[in-house]
Amino acid sequence: MSNTDTTNLLAQLRAVLELTNTEVQVAETRITQARTEAVERELTENARHGRERALKIQAAIRALGGYPDVIAPFFGRVAATVKALGEQAGPFDEALLGDLALEHQLLDRSRYLKALAVAAGNKDVEKLAAELITAHTATVDWLTTVLAEDALGGPAALRRTPTQAAAGIAVKIANLPLTWSTRGIDRALDAIRNTQPALEGLADRGAQAGSVAAKAFSASRDAALETAEKVTRDAGADDAADVLHSLRTAAGVVQSYELPIADYDDLNVSSAVAAVKDLTDPSDIRAVIAYEEQHKNRASVVSAAQTRVAEIAREVVGV
Repeated sequence: MSNTDTTNLLAQLRAVLELTNTEVQVAETRITQARTEAVERELTENARHGRERALKIQAAIRALGGYPDVIAPFFGRVAATVKALGEQAGPFDEALLGDLALEHQLLDRSRYLKALAVAAGNKDVEKLAAELITAHTATVDWLTTVLAEDALGGPAALRRTPTQAAAGIAVKIANLPLTWSTRGIDRALDAIRNTQPALEGLADRGAQAGSVAAKAFSASRDAALETAEKVTRDAGADDAADVLHSLRTAAGVVQSYELPIADYDDLNVSSAVAAVKDLTDPSDIRAVIAYEEQHKNRASVVSAAQTRVAEIAREVVGV
C-alpha cells in the first residue's frame, strides 16, 4: 500500500472518528427525550455501539501507523452540546433533520472509506467500513421514520422539549393565512384575557394553599384554552382554532369525548391497546398518546400507540 493510500485512509478515518464522537453525544442527549423505556433502551444501545465503533476506528488508525486524536471526544461533546442548545430555539423537526444530516455525513464518508480501502487493498479497513455503512444505514432509516412520525402527527418515539413544542406552535401560527391568524389569535387572546383575573387569583392561592390550588390553576388554564378554541372557531377562524386544538392535543388536555376512541376512559389496558391498533390516522394516535401520558400513563398503551405510528410512518416513507 502506497504512502498516498495510507494518508487518504488516515484522513477519512479521523474524520469519521470525529463525527462518531459527536454522534455518541447526540444519542446520549436524545435519551432524555425517549417517550418509552423501549426507545430509551434503543438510544442507550445506539450510544454504546457508537462508542464501540469509535474504538474500532481508533484501532484502525493505529494499525496504519497513525495516532487517534485524543481530544476528538472532547470536541464531539462540545459539538453535540452546541447543537443541543441551538435546537432549543427551533422546532423539533429541524433538530431531527440536523441529526439526519449528521448520519448522512457518516454514511457517505463510510462509503468513501470503503472505496478507498478497496483501492488500497486493505481488507481490515474495508471490513470496518462495511460495518459502519450497515450501522449508519439503519440509523438513517430510523431517523427518517421518526421524522415521518412527526410530519404525520407525532412524534411518538421522542418527546419535544417544552421550548421545541412552543417553537413548533409558533411556526404553525406564523404560517397561517394573515387574515385568519390575526383575527383568530386576537379572539383567542381575548378569551384567555377574560379568564386572567381568575387565573391570577388561583396562582396567589396556589402559593398559599399548595398543590390543591396549583391543580385548580392548571385546570382553569386548560379550560381557558378550550374556551379560546371554541370562541375562535365560532368566529369562523378555523385555521387559528386548529392551532389551539393542536396545542391542547399535544398537552394531553383534551376531554375524553374528543378522543377518536369511544368511551376511552372505560377501557382496560388490553382493550385500549386493541383500539389503538385499529387507528389509521397518525394525528388520532398522537392525541391518544398525549392523553394517556397526561392521565393514566399506562406504558403498554403508549408503546402500542408508538408502534402503530411507526408502522404508518414506515409505509409512507418506504423504509
